Amino acid sequence: MAYGYYPGCSSHGTAREYDISTKKVCERLGLELKEVEDWNCCGASPAHATSEELSLALPFRNLALAEKQGLNSIMSTCSACYNRLKVADEILKNTPEISSRVSEIVGESYNSSLKVIHFLDLISKELGIERVKEKVQKPLADIKVVSYYGCLLTRPPEFVSVDPDPENPTVMEEIIGALGAEAPDWSHKTECCGASLALSRTDIVLRLSGEILKSARFADADCIAVACPLCYANLDMRQAQISSMHGVDYSLPVLFISELIGIALGIGYKELGMNKHMVSAKTLLTEKGLI
Repeated sequence: MAYGYYPGCSSHGTAREYDISTKKVCERLGLELKEVEDWNCCGASPAHATSEELSLALPFRNLALAEKQGLNSIMSTCSACYNRLKVADEILKNTPEISSRVSEIVGESYNSSLKVIHFLDLISKELGIERVKEKVQKPLADIKVVSYYGCLLTRPPEFVSVDPDPENPTVMEEIIGALGAEAPDWSHKTECCGASLALSRTDIVLRLSGEILKSARFADADCIAVACPLCYANLDMRQAQISSMHGVDYSLPVLFISELIGIALGIGYKELGMNKHMVSAKTLLTEKGLI
C-alpha cells in the first residue's frame, strides 16, 4: 500500500534534508510513498491568522487532490502542514455547510476518505516501533537525545493525535529508545520556539529558542531531535545568533527524527542530506563510531 506524501514548502527549501532522509528511511523500511501531484502550500500560520476560509481552502485542495489520485492517506513531515491538514479534515468532515462552501471556493469535492497522518504516525503506528528496532544496524549507543515536539504536533488535542498526551508526549522518545539512544525527559519538549515569527519578530524567536537550547544543555543532551522544519530552522539556523546573545557556544546539533532513524539503519551521512546542517553532527557521530 502506498502512503500519500505531502512534502510541503519547506521540504523544497530550508528542510531539504528532511525530505531526503524521509524518502531514504521509508525506502529502507519498505514503506512506499507517493507524492501528491500538484500540491499547494497548506497556509501554515499566516492563512488562519488572515482568513478562516483561506485556512481551510488551502489544505482542502490538497486533501481533494490526494483523494482524487486514489490515495487512502496523506502523510506530512511538517508539524504545521500536518496540523493544518488534520484540522481542516476534521472540520470539513463534521460541518457539511462549511465543507460545501469551501468546495465551491476551491472547485473540487472531498469525501473525507483520507487518513491524515504525520511521519511519526507512519513510523510508530502504521509500521510499528518494534519493526524499526528489528532493522537497526548501528545502534545509537552512548548518545543522549532530547525530543522537541514544539506546539503543533500535539495541539489542539481535539484535532491532532500524534500522541495521546499533549503536554508530555513520548512517541519520539520511544522511537529514539528503539534506535539504541538515551532519550531523557526534559523541561522544554513542548515549549514554543517562536515558529513563524522568525522574520517579523526575530527577538521573540531568539529568546524562546534560546531557552530551549539552554534547557537541552542543562539536560546534558548531545543533540536535539525535531519533527518540524520551522522548529529546525529556529533551533539550528538561528543557533549562532542565539549563542552570541547568551554568550554561550551551544554547538548542539539539531537533527530530524528521520535522520536519526536513517543513521541507525546504516544509511550514509551525506546520503541522508545531513551535510546541509548549520550546526554539524559529523563530529558527534564520528566520535560514536556511527559514520
